[in-house]
Amino acid sequence: MLNSELNTKIVNRGKEFFGSISGEKPSLFNKGAWMGKAMDWSMQNEQFKIQMFRFVDVFPSLTTSKLLTEHIREYFGNEQDMPAFMSTGAKVAGMLGSFGGAVLNKVLTSNIEEMARQFIVGETTKEAVKNLEKLRKDGFAAVVDVLGEATLSEEEAEVYTNTYLELLEALKKEQGSWKGLPGKGGDPGLDWGHAPKVNIAVKPTALFCLANPQDFEGSVVAILDRMRRIFKKVMELNGFLCIDMESYRHKEIILEVFRRLKLEYRDYPHLGIVLQAYLKDNDKDLDDLLAWAKEHKVQISVRLVKGAYWDYETVKAKQNDWEVPVWTIKAESDAAYERQARKILENHQICHFACASHNIRTISAVMEMARELNVPEDRYEFQVLYGMAEPVRKGILKVAGRIRLYAPYGNMVPGMGYLVRRLLENTANESFLRQSFAEDAQIERLLEDPAVTVERERAARAAKPKKERKGPGGLSPFNNEAMVDFTRADHRAAFPKHIAQVRTQLGKTYPLFVNGKEVRTNDLIPTVNPNKPSEVLGQICQAGTKEVGDAIAAAKAAFPAWRDTDPRTRAEYLLKAAQAARKRLFELSAWQVLEIGKQWDQAYADVTEAIDFLEYYAREMIRLGQPQRVGHAPGELNHYFYEPKGVAAVIAPWNFPLAISMGMASAAIVTGNCVVFKPSGITSIIGWHLVELFREAGLPEGVFNFTPGRGSVMGDYLVDHPDISLIAFTGSMETGLRIIERAAKVYPGQANVKKIISEMGGKNAIIIDDDADLDEAVPHVLYSAFGFQGQKCSACSRVIVLDAVYDKFIERLVSMAKATKVGPSEDPANYMGAVADDKAMKSIKEYAEIGKREGHVLYESPVPAGEGYFVPMTIIGGIKPEHRIAQEEIFGPVLAVMRAKDFDQAIEWANSTQFALTGGIFSRSPEHLAKARREFRVGNLYINRNNTGALVERQPFGGARMSGVGTKAGGPDYLLHFMDPRVVTENTMRRGFAPIEEDDDWVD
Repeated sequence: MLNSELNTKIVNRGKEFFGSISGEKPSLFNKGAWMGKAMDWSMQNEQFKIQMFRFVDVFPSLTTSKLLTEHIREYFGNEQDMPAFMSTGAKVAGMLGSFGGAVLNKVLTSNIEEMARQFIVGETTKEAVKNLEKLRKDGFAAVVDVLGEATLSEEEAEVYTNTYLELLEALKKEQGSWKGLPGKGGDPGLDWGHAPKVNIAVKPTALFCLANPQDFEGSVVAILDRMRRIFKKVMELNGFLCIDMESYRHKEIILEVFRRLKLEYRDYPHLGIVLQAYLKDNDKDLDDLLAWAKEHKVQISVRLVKGAYWDYETVKAKQNDWEVPVWTIKAESDAAYERQARKILENHQICHFACASHNIRTISAVMEMARELNVPEDRYEFQVLYGMAEPVRKGILKVAGRIRLYAPYGNMVPGMGYLVRRLLENTANESFLRQSFAEDAQIERLLEDPAVTVERERAARAAKPKKERKGPGGLSPFNNEAMVDFTRADHRAAFPKHIAQVRTQLGKTYPLFVNGKEVRTNDLIPTVNPNKPSEVLGQICQAGTKEVGDAIAAAKAAFPAWRDTDPRTRAEYLLKAAQAARKRLFELSAWQVLEIGKQWDQAYADVTEAIDFLEYYAREMIRLGQPQRVGHAPGELNHYFYEPKGVAAVIAPWNFPLAISMGMASAAIVTGNCVVFKPSGITSIIGWHLVELFREAGLPEGVFNFTPGRGSVMGDYLVDHPDISLIAFTGSMETGLRIIERAAKVYPGQANVKKIISEMGGKNAIIIDDDADLDEAVPHVLYSAFGFQGQKCSACSRVIVLDAVYDKFIERLVSMAKATKVGPSEDPANYMGAVADDKAMKSIKEYAEIGKREGHVLYESPVPAGEGYFVPMTIIGGIKPEHRIAQEEIFGPVLAVMRAKDFDQAIEWANSTQFALTGGIFSRSPEHLAKARREFRVGNLYINRNNTGALVERQPFGGARMSGVGTKAGGPDYLLHFMDPRVVTENTMRRGFAPIEEDDDWVD
């Protein structure tokens, strides 16, 4: 909180500022213009705002009159449903029949393009230079930013870099004729006597298409390589380069790029970086940056902004169960800004300050703090966004004289993302411009010390009743385990550390675990690192029929006591196992990197999913474990409840060796069944981790038995055994169907019809609609198809692209694929690692050859020389529904590309296989999305995102047809498949008297 004297000066200056611009409105809020009317409607009607901004987002992709007409109707309804300002032109032309639609198209097109131009200084270099010159004549400097944040390939990153180099070359020719903007002394050839006339801002992640904190060093080096080229050109012009800050995910990468570039060119003063006051980290980041500058004796510049990605950062953090990185009360950001601005001004000897804000309170505070601290005028300036807050920028020009407009330059298509952010920013309830110019809020409130506002708003929030979510049986509600966060240095460092630690444990022999005891056999199979098969991780004892028989007998003997154990007690064992896994998260992840070749993020996600299953099923069993009364007739009590089936055989796959194994085993255990667990032969060390976790949880002997073994030796014996009541299987369709067929036979002594829970394969398709956002679709398809080498039952193996966007999509998909590398998965620079084993490698290569005969190769990546089960990333075009690689599950990195004439055909092709597991669609057509929901018949349909990575509770997972028997792992009805329902009916009438229950259907 500021001292009262300074705060009074700030408020008085703010009042003067408001007085100097009284009666003026930014063009954004001019209701006489189309854009002002659109903004006004958006602020009055939240639904219209959503539709309007989503329409603006899709607008550049509506390249035909038909597409435009369809989307106008889908987003806004018919003419009679539209606001008058939108439909007037059409209504006037209505008497001319279909001509009305054409008029409406033209009206909306011209107005949206005009709206975009409001914020963009030029689409071409010539236009940009002309507008920059106009601004300079009015006394405004500029910082130019090239639009286009999403680069998906090396080619696109190179185009982005060259756009800057060409712009700088053009400005080099022009700046000689520009007079320096007037200041108080100094060099007349510079703006205000001290500032370069050319000033640019660069978004670092646009310089490297695979920027990712998981590969921190690789990202820094790649970005720096292109940033250096731009900076050298900037220095030729004696210009200024500002490195923009983007999403929180890339913050540490960007800070490191700035530090390294500054040390390379330590004597050149005109290099700056953006910091975002709305980030909770920003106080520390600023302190660290100032300390670093002092330590290295370098001059720096900071452009301080509030931040433009609040919704995105909040949503992403909530989705991943991370701490929200931004302040959640608007005034907290304002208070942080003033606090950090003062810190920069106090360090003006080493740090130049660019105050970037439209908030008159903020601007006034900076002016008064600078005056109090005697900061020279050449050590700070003011910046606002081009096209916004015209009265504010004029007011600053009058008072300070040093104002620079942040001026985006480039094509309108990439500019739409920027436009939508600006529209959202200005229509937000807490927007300073909206409150000041659209709603005429009280000046005293707008100029209040934000620290005071924060206290008041925190008190108001604290007084509000909290929405409480309660879990069953007094437990906390279920929450997914937090995802790995590679923005954190400790998470990045944890993987190499734990991989090294795991390597010190190699060479052990892993026994069976039967009836609570370790059992060793002489039959051993090695388990190896698929990226380096010569690296033997351990030897796995193999169970034969005798050992499996012993395990079944132990489970059968343990069953009566376990069945009769209270469901809450059974659930608590799962919660203890979850805690045990949580303590070992990075170690368990490191084993997955080595034993099955998962990338760091994929490995961590496998372990967190295992924890989620334990936590979720524990709560579900507590919910289901209470007998429920059914019916309400008086004189009787009917209770519906569940009991376990008996001994469960759990047969697990290698691709999610902890998560799926734990999901099936924990579901069986918590429901009261006893388990005989057969892990995959190539991930049996990870299978042994279940033994360790359940041991630590204290699970009674015989409830969980670990029997790795050759399927050819003991698989049929396990499935056929008469004491097995339940089989939970995840794997291939062929094996699943064979289990179902064998389990149907009843053997002597068999007490139960065997229940089969079988999740099998998929031939999953993603549809790319003709209005899809390719900036989103391309990386999501690449990840869906090639993440973990395409070895997920949910992976995308077919992409069905509508004809209108086929060529553009394929060009960008292939270009992004070319930017990726194949190599050992423990190196985060590699997008793809080795496949599971030599059999998988052989099968995948055979399918790739089939694909080459059926279609044509669009891309085939190089693979590392030497050992390792590496196969190329392969993309094959020209595929039709009847082709084998459009029908058969490959389970590897081979993507079939299909060209559909229209959306109906795309849906038909998507449904044309025997599988129905996952599917995806990228579209911005509300009607097409509704049709996909109805007719794209898969167990899990993903809209405008990748089609892998289902989360427990949020996306219960499983399919139908030949993909499975209709169960949903991680869903509210999954445990029901592991139990039999029972009903007990009691007649409560005794000699004409019956106690009346509270919920009886009794007379009034």
